[in-house]
This record gives sequence, C-alpha cells and structure tokens, in this order.
Amino acid sequence: MGFLKQLDVDNFKSWRGKQVIGPFKRFNCIIGTNGSGKSNVMDALSFVMGERAATLRVKHTRDLIHGAHIGKPVSTTASVTMRYCDDNGEELNFCRSISGDSSEYRINGRQITLAKYTEELEKIGIVTKARNCLVFQGAVESIAMKNPKERTKMFERISQSLELSDDYDRKKEALQKAKEDTQFHFNKKRTATAEKKQVSSEKVEAQKYQELVDDLNQGRLQLNLFQLYHNEQGLSALSKTLRKRQEAVAGQKTGLNGWEQSIKAQKKEHGRFTRELQQIEKEIRGQEQTLSLRRSQYIKAKVNTSHHLKKVDDTRGALEKSQRMGAKKEEELAEFHQELQELERAWRDYERHAQEELTDRKADIQLEEEQLERYKELKELARKQGALLSQQTKKMHWEVKADHQKIEFDQRRKKEVEVSIKHSHTQLGDFTRRADKLEEYTNTCKSSLEESRQQEEVNQELGEVLGELQNARLDSQESKRQQQRNEVLENLRRLYPDTLFGRLVDLCSPIHKKYQLAVTKVFGRYMNAIVVSSEKVARDCIRFIKEERAEPETFLPIDYLDVSPLNERLRGVRGAKMMVDVVQCSPTAPQLKKVIQFVCGNALVCETLKEARAIAFDGPERLKTVALDGTMFSKSGVISGGSSHLRSKARRWDEKDMTKLKELKEQLTAELRGLVKLKRKEPELKQIQSQAQGVQTRLKYSHTELDTLRKKSIPNCHAEMSRLEAELANVESQLEMQKENMEIKELEMKKLQDRINQMEDVVFSDFCAEIGVANIREYEQEHLKQQQDVDRKRLEFESQRTCLKAQLEYEQGQLEQQRKKMKKLEETIAKEQCRVEEQKQEEEKLLVVMEESQSKVLDLKNHLLGKKTQASESKAQVDQTMKSLQESSREQVKLQREVISAETALEQLRIWKHNLLLGCKIQGLPITLLSGSLDEISEVQLDSESLTESTCTTMDIYEREALMVIDYSGLGAELKDLAGEEVDPQVERLKETVSSLEGVLQRSTAPNLKALEKMRVVKDKFQGVVDAFDASTKAARRSNQEFEQVKAKRFRLFSQCFEHVSVVIDQIYKQLCRNTSAQAILSAENPDEPYLDGINYNCIAPGKRFMAMDNLSGGEKAIAALALVFAIHSFRPAPFFVLDEVDAALDNTNIGKVTSFIREQSRESLQIIVISLKEEFYSRADALLGVYPEFNECMFSRMLTLDLSPYPLNEENGTEREKEM
Repeated sequence: MGFLKQLDVDNFKSWRGKQVIGPFKRFNCIIGTNGSGKSNVMDALSFVMGERAATLRVKHTRDLIHGAHIGKPVSTTASVTMRYCDDNGEELNFCRSISGDSSEYRINGRQITLAKYTEELEKIGIVTKARNCLVFQGAVESIAMKNPKERTKMFERISQSLELSDDYDRKKEALQKAKEDTQFHFNKKRTATAEKKQVSSEKVEAQKYQELVDDLNQGRLQLNLFQLYHNEQGLSALSKTLRKRQEAVAGQKTGLNGWEQSIKAQKKEHGRFTRELQQIEKEIRGQEQTLSLRRSQYIKAKVNTSHHLKKVDDTRGALEKSQRMGAKKEEELAEFHQELQELERAWRDYERHAQEELTDRKADIQLEEEQLERYKELKELARKQGALLSQQTKKMHWEVKADHQKIEFDQRRKKEVEVSIKHSHTQLGDFTRRADKLEEYTNTCKSSLEESRQQEEVNQELGEVLGELQNARLDSQESKRQQQRNEVLENLRRLYPDTLFGRLVDLCSPIHKKYQLAVTKVFGRYMNAIVVSSEKVARDCIRFIKEERAEPETFLPIDYLDVSPLNERLRGVRGAKMMVDVVQCSPTAPQLKKVIQFVCGNALVCETLKEARAIAFDGPERLKTVALDGTMFSKSGVISGGSSHLRSKARRWDEKDMTKLKELKEQLTAELRGLVKLKRKEPELKQIQSQAQGVQTRLKYSHTELDTLRKKSIPNCHAEMSRLEAELANVESQLEMQKENMEIKELEMKKLQDRINQMEDVVFSDFCAEIGVANIREYEQEHLKQQQDVDRKRLEFESQRTCLKAQLEYEQGQLEQQRKKMKKLEETIAKEQCRVEEQKQEEEKLLVVMEESQSKVLDLKNHLLGKKTQASESKAQVDQTMKSLQESSREQVKLQREVISAETALEQLRIWKHNLLLGCKIQGLPITLLSGSLDEISEVQLDSESLTESTCTTMDIYEREALMVIDYSGLGAELKDLAGEEVDPQVERLKETVSSLEGVLQRSTAPNLKALEKMRVVKDKFQGVVDAFDASTKAARRSNQEFEQVKAKRFRLFSQCFEHVSVVIDQIYKQLCRNTSAQAILSAENPDEPYLDGINYNCIAPGKRFMAMDNLSGGEKAIAALALVFAIHSFRPAPFFVLDEVDAALDNTNIGKVTSFIREQSRESLQIIVISLKEEFYSRADALLGVYPEFNECMFSRMLTLDLSPYPLNEENGTEREKEM
C-alpha cells in the first residue's frame, strides 16, 4: 500500500518560509510544547486535502498565510505540497496554494480543478468529505460522548449516504406535495360544478341592463361627433390663414438670405485681405529673423577666423620651441653613445692585460699528483664540516649581491625622477604664464561686455515685470480701503521697525499653489493679522490705530500666544499632511513658526473631500481636517464648505507677489533711465550689439582654454610634481635603508667566513706545513685572486654599462616623445590653416545672404502698405451691408410673431380634438373611422401647458390624428349646418340628454354584466380543473417512483458501512483491550431506515458487566471511541491515518495497549501519524518529529526529525525492532 513521504509547507500558518515536514516512517509521532504549532501540521494536511477555510480555524483563506493573524503577512501566497508514493514507488505531488481568497490545485505541477483534484485523492483512498484519514484534536472524546443521532450522522458521512440526504428529503417532500395536490384538485373539481349552476341565473338580468347602456353610449356618440365636426371646420380655416403668413415669412427669409450671402462673401474677401496681411507680416518677421541670424553668424565667422589665426601663431611658436628641445636631446644622445663606446674599449684592454698576468704566474707553486689528491680530500672534508656555514655564507652573499643591484637600480631611478621634476617645473612655468595672459584677456572682454549686457538685462527684466502686472491687473483691483490699511501698516513699521514683522499672509506662503484654498480656510480671520514680538507692542499699535481712526486690525504677539504641542502621531496618517508642514515661513522671520503652529494647530490637509471626511470622523478620535477645495470638517461635527468669498480671499497669496513686482518695476524703470542716458543713438546700439557678440565668442574660447589650463593642465602638472617628489623621497629613504641593511649583512657574512677559515685551518694544518704556506687560503688566493679581480672588474663594468644603457633608453624615449609632439603640432597647424580658409569662404557667403535678406525685407514692406489699403476698403463695405441686413431682420421678426399667434390658436384646436378622441377611446364609443384607428390615439391628456412643450411626442400625436378620417354620416344634416354662435347652445343640449341617461343608469341596480362572459369562463374553468386533477394523479405516481429509488440507494450505502463496522468493531475492541472477553456492539434504532434514527454503541470492558457508555471510565470511553474510529477507517481505508492527541484521556496502561495496537496496524496495513504529548506513547514510534517555536516579530515553527529505528524499545523487544526496521 502507498504511504505519505513528506509535506512541503511554504508560509503556511506558523510555518514561515519553505520547510519540510518529514520524511515519515510507518509509525510517526509529532511532539512539541503547547503553542509551538503541532496542530498546524494537521491543518496543513487538511488544507492540502481540500478542506474549507472554516474547518482550519480561520475565516478567510488568506488568513492561512504566515503573519496574517497579526495583520503582517509575509507574502501574498502560501502553499502545502503532499508527496505521496504509491505501491509502484511512483511519487505523486498534491499541491494546494493560496492566491488571494481563492486556491489553486496542482498534481505533479499541473494545475487542475477542485473536482478533478478530489477525484485523484479518492483514487488513492482519501475521501475529503468523509475525512477518513484525519482524527482532529478532541475528536475521540467527542465520539465517545455522541448521542445516537450524532453517531448516525458520522456513519452517513463515512458511507457517503449523507450526500443523498438532500435529494432524499427533496424527493420525499415532492411526494408529499404531489399527494396534497391530488387532494386539492379533487376538492376544486367539486366546487367548479356548483359554480356552473349559479352563473346561468345571472345571464338574464344582464341582458336588460345592457340595453340601457347602449342608449347612453349613443347620446355620448352624438355629442362627440358634433364637437369633432366643428373642430375640424375651425382647423381647416385656421390652417389656410397660417399658410399665407408662413409664405410671407419665407419670402422675407429669402431676401434675408441674399443679404447674408452678400455679407458672407464680403467678409470672406475681407478675411482674405487680412490673411494676406498676416502672411506678409509673418514673412517680414521671418526675413528679419533670418537677417539677424545671418548677421550673428557673420560676426561669429569673423571671430572664429581670428581665433584660428591666433591659434596657428601659438602653435608655430610651440613647434619652434619643441624643435629646439629636440635638437638638444639629439646632442645629449650622441654624447651618451660615445661614452658607452669608450667604456667597452676600456674593458677589452683590461681583459687582455689580465690574461697576460695569468700566464706569467703559472710558474709559481706547483703540487705533485699525490699532494693534489690529498688537497682534494681535505677540501672535501672541510666542505662537509662547514657545509652549513657555507650555505649560510652563500645565502648571505646572494642577498648582499641583490641589495647591491637594488641600490644601483634605485640610484638610476633617482636620477630619472630628478630629470622629470626639472622638466615638470619648466612645463608648469609655461602653463602658468599662459593662464595669466588668458585671464588678463578674459577680464578685458568682460569689462567691454558689461555695459551693453547691463542695459539688455534691465530691458528684459522690465518687460517681464510689465507682462506679469498686466496679466494680474493688480492696479485695477486695489481698493481705496486696502490702500488705507497698507498706509497704516507702513506707519506702524516706521514706529516699530524691529518688533513689527508684518501681516501673516506676507510672512508665509503655502509650499504649493494647490494648498492655497485649504491654508486660507484654516487661517480664517488670522490671515491678515499683524505679527508683533510682544503684547506691549500690540497694545501700542492698537492705541495708534484708534487715534488715527483707522480700520480695526488683529494682532498676534509672539510672546503672548499659548501654543499647544503638535501631535506627532498625526504625521503618520495616510492620505493627509499636517497643515504646519504645507506652510513655509519667510527666512527673515524664523520665529514665525510659533505663530503658524498657533493658527494651524493639529489640523490636517487632504487631497479629496472623501479622504477628509473619512479621516475626520471614521477614526478612533475625531480630527480637524480640510480638503483642497476648502471644505473643513471640525471635531464638533460642523462642516463648512469653500465659497466664492474664500476663493477671492485666497487670491491674496498671488497679490502678495504682484506687490513685489510693482516695486521691482519702479526700481528697474529708474535704473533704465540712467542707463539710456549713456547710449541714446540707435545705430550705435546695433554696432555695440555686433561687437558684443564678437567679444562674447572670443570670451567663450578664452574661457574654455583658461578652464582647461586651470582645471586640467596646471593641476595635472602639480599632481605629477607632487608624485615625483614623493617618489624621490621614497627612493632616497629606500637607498638609506638598503645601505644600512647591506652593511649589517656584510658584517654577518664576514663573521661566518672567519668561522669557516678557522675550521679550514684545523683541517689543512698539516698540509699547509708540508707545502710551506701559512694557511690554505694563501695557496688558493695566489691562484684565485687573479680570477676574483677579473670578476670584480667585470661586475663594475656591467654596472656602468647598464646605467649608461638605461640613461640612453630614457633619452631616446624622451626624444621620440618630442618628435611625436612636433608632428602633432605640424598637423594642428595644417588643420587650423584649412579651417581659416573655410571660415573666410563662409564669411563671403554670409555677406551675400545678408544683402539678399535686406532687399527682400524692403520689398515685403512696400507690398504690406498696398494690402493695408485694400483691407480698409473691404471693411467699410462690410459695415454698410450689415446695416441693410439689420433692417430686413426687424421686418422678419414682426412677421414671425404673427405666425406664432396663429400656431398657438391652431395648437389649442388640436389639443381639443385630441382630448375628444381620447375621451371616445376611453369611454369605448363606436366612432367609425374611414382611415386610421382609435387604437393609434395616445393615452396622454393634453392641456394648454403643452403649448410650451413642443416635443417630438406631441407632434407625432398630431400627425397621426390628422391622418384619421371620421365618418360623420351618423350626424344629422341640421347639426352639420350650424355655424358660429349656434354651435355652443347645441353642445349644451346634447350634454343635458347624456346627463339624464346617466342618472337613470345610476339609480338602477347593477346586475352581473359579465354573466355571459362568465358562463364561458366557468365552462373553460371546469374543464381545466378536470385536466389538473388527472395531471396531479400522474405526478404523484412519478414522485413515488423517484423517492423509492433514492431511498433504496441511500439504504444500500448506509447498510454496507454499518454492517462492515458492526462486524469488525468487536475484533478491533478485543485487540485494543488485549482481552478476548471484551465486546463492542452496534445496533440501529430503525432497522428499515437506520439513517433516520440513532445508532446505539455499547461496550463490555474486560472483567466488567454490561453498562451504558456514560457509565464507563474516561480511559474505557477513549478505548471504545478509538475502536469505533479504527473500525470506521477500515471500511474506507486511506493509505495513512493522522490522529491529533488521541492519548489525552488515556492512562499509562491504556497507552501501552493503544500503542501496541497502532504499531501492529502500521506494520500490517497503513501508515500512522500521531500528535502526542506523552512520552509513554511517542517513545514507541519509529520516528519523532519535534516542533519548537521561535520568536521574532511573529512566532514561527521549526521542525526537528529523529529516526528511532537504531534505538531499541527495551531489552525484550530490541531485537524485534531491528528486524522490523
């Protein structure tokens, strides 16, 4: 049988992040402290098996995400994956993940529906609805305490007969309803027979009453026909009059159209002239812009030519200087070559002389063959004895030699650095002199530009100020009252210059224009208040205002204000800002922050009205808020909205800037007057502008070159010098250190050599006496001294040659760089000369273009004068035609009024006709229509108010009624011939006749007028009742058949489960009790339909008599409940069984019995996972899964797994465990 391998959880409940629960053995125990998350393992299994969120101790699926219960979910998703291995060893992965409030289901990574997911679970034996593999915490105790009805529900759920419960109840209810319907229709058939007899007697009385009604309808018909006939006569006459007046209006309108067409043509002609004028002016502006552009380009070209010529001269000077330096370098290089040749010649002479001396010395001491062999043996002995000292000596010798080479290299490097420092000093001097010249030239250009630039800046700034003042129209808005208040404020400023700061609106401003309305609303009456330093100053100012009899003012003394501290917590409110944060103070008055805090308090400003209302009233405490449109919500609940007065008041923020602009305007105007006195001539101005452009261009190039020298060349040169000096100091210090180190090593090497000599003297003492020398070194030096002298001389020669070669290579490199520099300068000169030629050609081209543009501007201005004359003449002609058009329009208005009067009278007649026809339709009068039908008449009552509502609906009614042709053949000829004043009296007589008939009809007793119709209805009703009775009888038989089918299926499913459990529960109970005398009995209260009543469950514990379940001890109840649980599970076995704290009510004896039973079951048929807190239980498991909590911001669970297979249970069954494992 398959088994559960492990669970993979990701951010599920207390399991943070990705964690693995498992792997699981055949018998597993999950242990841990209370609150550590053990039961969340059960919830994870339930979740992955498709259980709803409500059964997992949460309200919503998203609450299962780790951290959601404290409002801080760590992720938007969570998942649980169950890894299951089937009989063939193939692994199936069942995964359920949370996405919002919904879940996604996957098997082996493929997403499927919940129905398919549940179907796949059932294939491996897991039935989610029956919960056949899960026993939750407390379930065992609840099973033991269930009453028979609850026990029946449990059996129904595991047998799945509960799924047929609703269908069973529905079919049963349908059967009962069908029986009731049959009885009802039978009673209804009997009632319909009696009703049929009653209707026959009412038929005779109804026929007499109908004759009287027909006479009344005839009288009404004559009255309406008479009124309709004379209404149509009036409509016909009035329509003819209206047509004549409309023809007159149309004729007048035709003439008016002629005038309009004439004006349209004239305006079109005038517009053409205007557009041509605008086009010519546009061309003139374009040509003038082109001319200005070409002039500036011409000036720029001349300046560029001068710049490039100067650059050519400077480059030539640099080239000559480089050539001189190159020649000097070549001379120095030749000297180094000659010195190297002389050194090599001297070395060859020395080698020849040394060879001759060596030949002369060969005749000295000569050893015999035996002595030479002995010398070699003693030398080998001395070498062995002094091997260690020799090695140390050689090592020291090579170190000293390396130090010599390093010192020589550093000395050469020192000379190179000194040469580089000297070169850098020379280059720095050149750069500094060039920078001074450029700076002097730049200052000259700046002074020449200053005068012309100053006048242009003042003109431009004055134009901007005038434009802003014109847009703001500040001058026209200033009232006399405001001016007086400003004068009073200025007087107070003079009296208290240091203690009076000004009006609050002038001392601060919103950080953005969108906050102006909100700030104005909160400031309220304090917006124009005057801010002073102390209470005394405020009182003095008030006294001055009273003496001057000026307008009252509000003062805010800073030292007198009682300011509450800000609630810093409000800064964290989402969607709002504190009002004090959106108001910025003037930098000249930092003490104003206290005033702003006093005026604003803890008020909040919100973007929208909705947010302001929500923040003000929906929180735990009420807050004062204001929206951007000025609507304010007070803590008291008062809501005050923005108004036009508030908007006009908020314009003070903009007017404040306009006041400053006015002052700036006066200042700039005065400054401009002084500057204009210096330059009054227009021709000189253009010349100055041209010169200024040239100077600006030269200044630009000079600035660029000066910046390059100051920011790049000179700093680089300084940096290089600093680097070289630092390197020189470093080399010198290294030289000193190396010399000291070398002296120490030479001293050590001398001591080692003395020790070697002493040892050699001992070894060679007899040999030296034999050959007649003081020591062996005297003999060796005679032969080796010459060679050592040669080696020393060779070393000195190599050192000098290396130094000369290094110097020679350095000088060759310097010469090569100089040659490259000269080549680059020559290329630069050639390139700049080409640019000079190109600039001169560009100057000639631009001069020709300038002359052409000037000629075009003059021609366009002459053409403009002619077009202006034509446009003026066209405008006068349009004005004359407009006067004639206005006269014709007044005449047309008069005729239109007459038409409207006739249309109103015609409308009244149409309304009258409509209401007459509507009355005929409502009363059902048989008016004969030759064309049309009364059904087409709209059931809308029209009156005189309809004259003001000329809608499409009303016109549609009139058009349909006009097409109707009424047959007046039923109206007498004497009534048709009446006209004028004779019509109204006749209408009154016809109305009196109708009224008389209505009175007679009202006094008569009204019979059942629908008797005839009712007779037909009763017959039809009787037949319908008979048919319904037959149909209900058939439906009852069909419902009975359907009910019996569901009943049989439900009984079969329930019986299969009940019978199976009844058989196996006794065996399981015996195994749990470990006693064959124990008995467990299940019996149904209703054998025919056991699912409708209860199921009794009784157990006889070992050694006890039969007693009710309630009388058993706690442990016995738990054993009985477990027997029932395992028996039910055996009916629909799942591959694994999970039990949550089933040992809670068991003592140690019963725990041992239950544990033994579970171990047997885990070996035979199923995998078992138990959550337990008792050591007697979990100590006998195959594996322990320990759950422990960790705490951070939120508690999260961790898992430890221990395989108990290697550990024997006890001495008796330790071997058994090893075999089982």
